[in-house]
Amino acid sequence: MSEQTWSIGEIAARTGLSVKTVRYYSDSGLLPVAGRSSGGHRRYAPEAVERLRLIRRLRALGLPITAITRVVTGELGLDEVLSGELDAVHERLSGLRWRRAILQALDDCTGAERLRRLEVLARVSSLPTAHGDLRRTWKHALPASLPSRVTDTLVTSAAPAPPEEPSARHVLAYAELHLISAHPHFREQMIFPVDARAAVFYTGLLDATAAAREALVQQHPGHLVQAGTLLADACARAYRTENTDHYRRELSLYFRARPLVYRYWHLVSSLTGGNTCDGATAYTRLLQQFHGTGHRHHIT
Repeated sequence: MSEQTWSIGEIAARTGLSVKTVRYYSDSGLLPVAGRSSGGHRRYAPEAVERLRLIRRLRALGLPITAITRVVTGELGLDEVLSGELDAVHERLSGLRWRRAILQALDDCTGAERLRRLEVLARVSSLPTAHGDLRRTWKHALPASLPSRVTDTLVTSAAPAPPEEPSARHVLAYAELHLISAHPHFREQMIFPVDARAAVFYTGLLDATAAAREALVQQHPGHLVQAGTLLADACARAYRTENTDHYRRELSLYFRARPLVYRYWHLVSSLTGGNTCDGATAYTRLLQQFHGTGHRHHIT
């Protein structure tokens, strides 16, 4: 063999690794064998030392063998692998924070209430799965005739991602959103029956919500009332009728007969922070005008 090759023992001595570890990396394909001695023993080229040092450093960072293999074989650059691993760590941390909040919600109560919470929180134990399910529920419930941009806006508003640092209150609110979405009358209560002119209604609803949000930011009660008129106008246009006082009374009765609507959006507002710049908060304030909650002119 060439003098430029080393035995497994020499490679181990130069890198500070055990012979067993070097053999493991060699068997895994991470360390190519340059040849064999006359006695059949493995021999390694000098560059094997630098490769082993790189492997050891990457292992010290906790990178899995599969990721290290892609780096040392040149399949992926180190920056790509590190970026992927960083994303994976963020995902694991997000999962741990969500689990911690669920456990806190269960630790905060006892007896029958703990059993009730355990049942509802089991629905959202995996946040990625729960979030995907909630988005799909809304996407399937909304009229198929809506433009995709309107559907996307509505789904994003109705199925928000929880905060990065969720509390027990957040996970309980999110679990209740899932309970409502599983209600047998979910679509009947939550989706306004305007399939024929859905785009007219939902575009108007988004405009009314934006106006309500602006009124809340500016702390202008009169503008909030005007935003409520915009919502009633959207409903009237969808049914090709006039927005009269009689029609608004009918609309008020319609919303009062659908308590899930107000409850759902109140939960969304709680989940997203409940600040005045939030769309869910603005929409709940619009609904209050039709529910007769007595907060029509009150802005916080």
